[in-house]
Amino acid sequence: MKKPRVPQVTPGTRPELSALEARIKGARGRISPLYTVLLNSPELASGWEQLFTVIRQKTSVPPALRELVILRVAVLNGAEYEFEAHVPHALAAGMTQDAIDRLRRDDISGFRGLEQLVLQYTDAMTEDLVVPEALYPRLDQAFDAKTLVELTATIAGYNMVSRFLIAMHIH
Repeated sequence: MKKPRVPQVTPGTRPELSALEARIKGARGRISPLYTVLLNSPELASGWEQLFTVIRQKTSVPPALRELVILRVAVLNGAEYEFEAHVPHALAAGMTQDAIDRLRRDDISGFRGLEQLVLQYTDAMTEDLVVPEALYPRLDQAFDAKTLVELTATIAGYNMVSRFLIAMHIH
């Protein structure tokens, strides 16, 4: 396994980061390997933590759909660390172990209804970047404008997370 591309900042070793580390730990419960790399840029680490706290805790996207999106993005991008980090969150949000295992195998055939729609949207945004026009009327019927914006930001945000993890060799 490759080590991260840049040095990891060991929590507690840079006094000027103590308030930021406390905020990250308070929001996340710990300072993960992702944040030990992000702490090389305190401003970026702070903004990242704020953005993803909103995405994970303060949107109208139902938690199970949010975690479905995050796990799907991780699979599509080959971000194993991201996938594994979100399995406990997915279970806590009510996803079944069977659904998680199917996602891990890249098998979305068993998902129906709203889950299938969200997976189609996630796949289009992640793999093709351009969402087929035919998908928008179904999305508009399923979600109000606020939730659709938040769902879109969740998909886009976790694509950023997976790309950062992979580029920085964070495992």
